[in-house]
Amino acid sequence: MKILITTDLFTTKTNGVVTSVMNLRDELIEKGHEVKILTLSEKMRSRREGDVYYIRSLPFGVYPNVRVPTSFRHKLIAELIEWSPDVIHSQCEFFSFQYAIRISKRTGAPIVHTYHTLYEQYVAYLIPGKRLGNTVVRMFSRRRLKKVDRVIAPTHKVEDALHSYGVDKIIDVVPSGIALDQHQQRITEEKREQKREQLGITKDKTVLVNLGRLGTEKNIGELLQLFARAAEMNDSLVFLIVGDGPAREELQETAEKLGVGKKVIFTGMVDPSEVQDYYQLGDLFVSASTSETQGLTYVEAAANGLPLLCRKDRCLEDVIKQGENGYEYTSAEEFLEDIANIAADPEWRRIAGKRSEEIASSFDKSAFGEAIEKVYESVVK
Repeated sequence: MKILITTDLFTTKTNGVVTSVMNLRDELIEKGHEVKILTLSEKMRSRREGDVYYIRSLPFGVYPNVRVPTSFRHKLIAELIEWSPDVIHSQCEFFSFQYAIRISKRTGAPIVHTYHTLYEQYVAYLIPGKRLGNTVVRMFSRRRLKKVDRVIAPTHKVEDALHSYGVDKIIDVVPSGIALDQHQQRITEEKREQKREQLGITKDKTVLVNLGRLGTEKNIGELLQLFARAAEMNDSLVFLIVGDGPAREELQETAEKLGVGKKVIFTGMVDPSEVQDYYQLGDLFVSASTSETQGLTYVEAAANGLPLLCRKDRCLEDVIKQGENGYEYTSAEEFLEDIANIAADPEWRRIAGKRSEEIASSFDKSAFGEAIEKVYESVVK
């Protein structure tokens, strides 16, 4: 098949949508399909690089990395219309979605759309008032998805949300896959100790790690509050925060105000090829986010052999097996009790880490590619 993938984002390395698109492209090509990607350029210049088409755009300014195209009738779009894809797979509801609609109308290609993001926790960037924001999200999503032939949700959490919005399309639940090979690499104990020492972490410390984009919707402020209380009871705890984003400065100030500035380490952005090393510097992965639709970082952490302690969320139902490879908490008291037990039991952490690796194996990107391929075949028929 000739498959066109449209996405607003493609050059941002630390983004779940981008990771999903890249893994999907690789798997589809591996299966012999012809794949082209249509996305927004990070510059005011359109270009084509191999099978990736970049349309010139301007920064939106409301949210980091969001850009607005300056043209909807570019010659590169005409080239893709002439190529005539068999199916279009849209990955974003905003600007590149318009290209998907235009190309579909001109070629007759059906549109499959993956709904990656639950916008309720992001809409505050644009619309004051939670109730109004949620109403806008529901209406916008319902109207957008009326225009597609099939919807893919990465979890049942997203499927349920779309049904609650009034979306009446067929919804296939297909978890996004990850490239397990990278996260199955293991650094040596010597390298682990060396990298921890470079960050000022001594051998006797128990390291909590969180990795990802530092945005307010990720709720890392809650983690800092909880960590400060846990550190009062256990002086050996260290919190390693890997990544960057608009909330970083505020989070650093919060850590200082809580009196744990010396126990919280912000690494900033790290090279994507070294992400697995930073997971493995930790003893436990922690998260307080409820904005995830699937949370690929949870799966990555598990694949790197870490037990997990995360705020309870339906997207975790296939990732955390309570008591086996981690815990979901619903209150500060539960978090503090779990931290105390986990920090005191290195043997449980070892066994739980092995269980995490087993669970993560079901999220391999090859299974993801096969499932998406079946959706395409169904829609084309």
